[in-house]
Amino acid sequence: MENWLGTGVALVTPFDKNGEVDVHGLTQVIEHTIAGGVDYLVVLGTTGESVTLTKDEKKLVMQTVSLVNAGRLPLVLGVGGNNTAALVNELQSMDFMDYSAVLSVSPAYNKPTQEGIYQHFATLSKASPLPIILYNVPSRTGSNMLPETTLRLATDFDNIVGIKEACGDMGQIDQILQQKPANFHLISGDDFTALATVLAGGSGVISVLGQGLPKAFSTMINLGLQGDSEKAYEIHQSLLNGMQLIFEEGNPAGIKTVFEHLGLIQGYVRLPLIRATDGLRQKIKDFLNAFDYVSA
Repeated sequence: MENWLGTGVALVTPFDKNGEVDVHGLTQVIEHTIAGGVDYLVVLGTTGESVTLTKDEKKLVMQTVSLVNAGRLPLVLGVGGNNTAALVNELQSMDFMDYSAVLSVSPAYNKPTQEGIYQHFATLSKASPLPIILYNVPSRTGSNMLPETTLRLATDFDNIVGIKEACGDMGQIDQILQQKPANFHLISGDDFTALATVLAGGSGVISVLGQGLPKAFSTMINLGLQGDSEKAYEIHQSLLNGMQLIFEEGNPAGIKTVFEHLGLIQGYVRLPLIRATDGLRQKIKDFLNAFDYVSA
């Protein structure tokens, strides 16, 4: 249970100028993030542009993260999609060595009913060799997994251990927190509401900005978990502009620009995404230059 307290980060997948996976850049991102004090790493999620990676590239990313991490932090693997049968096959055939849990997003595009979402995750639960963290992100999937569905899954399946909740609605978050089983984690999937979620009783965050500024973000979350809201909100306010900037032209173009200015990777993304514009790159550079925790 302790594995999912605190700050997790949704790792980017760096690319070089030829569009290939940049193993050296990924290594630098991992080392930077671990040195900043985060608690676990999430691999091949939305921020990792997993939908644009081939099977071999996913394997390369998984192996690189495992090798560089070397057992220092728990690892979570993104395994999601809108074809339930294909995901069952993936869960039953993948090598999950070194990985502690699966993060699985609610099906996108299909727009299933709440019963369909429930049956999807019930089927994955029965197939998965690892604990499952649900992921609700209505802005991307086109449908909202309602609290009733989340709570039903949390109650019915012991290996569904938490949810990354990115609905952005504190009312929905509070409802889950008030009614969830004691050993079920509600993890913020939204940088903007991460601190509010923790102060309301959440377990932490799976962050995007937290990988670029890990010391600041993990300190903020730890202060929140300790109930020190005043100091935590001071850091939140200092991070707020950065949170807004990295999503201004979509994710992960913004966070890759942060890493580019930190000298760790180049800001390449894969189509249909495009690199951040010069104007946004300058705004991110100005933010980082003025930020107290940039050296972390």
